Amino acid sequence: MERDLLARVCESNEAYLWLGNERWQAFGATFVRNRRTPRRRDANHAGLIRTARPGDFEEVLRLAESEFEGLPHRAFGIDPLTPPFVLARLAMEEGFRSSEGLVLVLEGELQASPRPDVEVREVLTEEDWRLYRELDRLWWLESGTGEDALGPYDAAHHDEHILNRRLKAPAARGWFACLDGAPRAFFSSWPGENGVGVVEDLFCHPDYRHRGLATALIARAVADARARGAGPVIINADPKETPKRMYAAMGFRPFYLSRSVWRPA
Repeated sequence: MERDLLARVCESNEAYLWLGNERWQAFGATFVRNRRTPRRRDANHAGLIRTARPGDFEEVLRLAESEFEGLPHRAFGIDPLTPPFVLARLAMEEGFRSSEGLVLVLEGELQASPRPDVEVREVLTEEDWRLYRELDRLWWLESGTGEDALGPYDAAHHDEHILNRRLKAPAARGWFACLDGAPRAFFSSWPGENGVGVVEDLFCHPDYRHRGLATALIARAVADARARGAGPVIINADPKETPKRMYAAMGFRPFYLSRSVWRPA
């Protein structure tokens, strides 16, 4: 049972990245590409790597070079079902960096009581997306310029980020939490395709934190994913940041560490 859940969680966590992008399989790996968003590693990479033999992964590497030609990076997603020799082989190459993500899963009821005065509404109109972009710009600026961050703000790169998010709609629904008559936080929900849903991309305006907006958004997003067919629901967290503790308090249990491995092209 746990092994089956692990396989489905790995698949859903990767499949969320497929939404709105090209996708194909070769040599036991899934390739994802979108030339409209070339700087987005999550939209241009190889993941769900289940390559059976080291020789097949050599073919994955060669195919990545040809299929991602002209893109500014080469990127690979690693999860617990990726054969160990894949990560070892990437370690043999020069210039690769990596970052970890903590995947948590909610199987039972969400342990949360949203505040009734927080309005949650769906992101639908062009004006909504303009407001979403304004909040998302704050997220970018707050992320800083460390190795895992997006770096100095770049409006054209940000356009790619927003396009990547919009291409996931309407399968992945966006949600605003509103206070004082305006959106102050956002989140998204997707029911998945194998019974495991995904809630993702939580951000709250710094001036409106610790006022129940995140709780309201998570409650709405989990309810939406389950209303559209999900049972278990996963959320990703930075293992170095504190939101992981809030998710755990709400009933999400830590499930595995994922890893993104990339290098400049």
